[in-house]
Amino acid sequence: MIRNVVVGISGGVDSAVSAHLLKERGYNVLGIFMRNWDEHDEAGYCSGEQDLKDATWACHKLQIELREVNYVKHYWTAVFSQFLDDYQLGLTPNPDILCNKHIKFDLFHKHALDTLKYDAVATGHYARNSLGNFLDQCNTKDTEQQARLLIPADTFKDQTFFLAGIAQKTLQRTMFPLGELQKSEVKQLAKRIGLHRLAEKRESTGICFVGKRDFKSFIREYITSKPGHFVDVDSGAVVGHHEGIHQWTVGQRCRLSSYLQPYFVARKDAASNTIYVASGHDHAALHCTRFHIGDINWLCQRSRQQLATNGSLRCRFRFQHTKPLVDCQLLHSGVVQLDAPLRAITPGQYAVFYDDVACLGAARIQQAEALQQTELQIAREQM
Repeated sequence: MIRNVVVGISGGVDSAVSAHLLKERGYNVLGIFMRNWDEHDEAGYCSGEQDLKDATWACHKLQIELREVNYVKHYWTAVFSQFLDDYQLGLTPNPDILCNKHIKFDLFHKHALDTLKYDAVATGHYARNSLGNFLDQCNTKDTEQQARLLIPADTFKDQTFFLAGIAQKTLQRTMFPLGELQKSEVKQLAKRIGLHRLAEKRESTGICFVGKRDFKSFIREYITSKPGHFVDVDSGAVVGHHEGIHQWTVGQRCRLSSYLQPYFVARKDAASNTIYVASGHDHAALHCTRFHIGDINWLCQRSRQQLATNGSLRCRFRFQHTKPLVDCQLLHSGVVQLDAPLRAITPGQYAVFYDDVACLGAARIQQAEALQQTELQIAREQM
């Protein structure tokens, strides 16, 4: 029976309300604040110190104990170093997915269950668990029991995209208390229980270690500039110069002057330090209907077996959490075939797969097959 629960307290309204809901249900709740980034090295750009103050204040109001764990070194090795390596290789990584995979749902999860000997972990993520958002259907004696990562009630705040890289077994002992709530309901509840300060707190967006800085300014602190050429993908002509492929991502406007149409990044070649650019926002080189992925992190064994048996799987996918889901065919060969062209499929990002109700898993995008102009026209005519 699950009675003792560790809650990851971030200093935001979602984790605090999650802790309240658990306590209200009679669970023995321990709050833990994770320090993943050394703010003192970054001249105060990251809001970690204020977040800790807010977490301490919230736990005092909720009358639950708060402890702190330090994962700064682990975060640097598993997330930030990988982040820098990827950018130097011309890839565009997603540190939020890596943080959940390596820190929150690995180190932190193991600390709560194995070291502290608590029964489960809860977070303020907007997601649902097929074993119940409070693990009502969890059989603690059945180590083979399967849990699925379900889409939450608040589909606008859906955070399953960022959880797609975690190990499926962690779901067996993970609660999502906010799974059936809308964000507006969470804020209203926070005000009712005296957490006005968090309900009115501005939500953090973007990458935490970048803070409020311009991304190019930030990345220059860690990666040395390496000048190279912007090359027209059609003519092969040099149309401009850049200070490093790490400062640009696929689909981004280049803002080169003296051209009739704006140029956009079509692809990057790390070996030659060349950025190939396409003229016009809707250029065919920016679109694809097929792309290649790495190994899939499965969160649904039924879908994994179906792919292995049939050689393909009909599902939906997105590679940015704000984008709508699109239909696709996932092939056993590691190829994703889209029903319709998509713009700026970006190597290094994650393809996250879904059925109608759940997140099935994720895989890293390795290469996109750019369309020819005639192929794009035909594909659009068939839509």
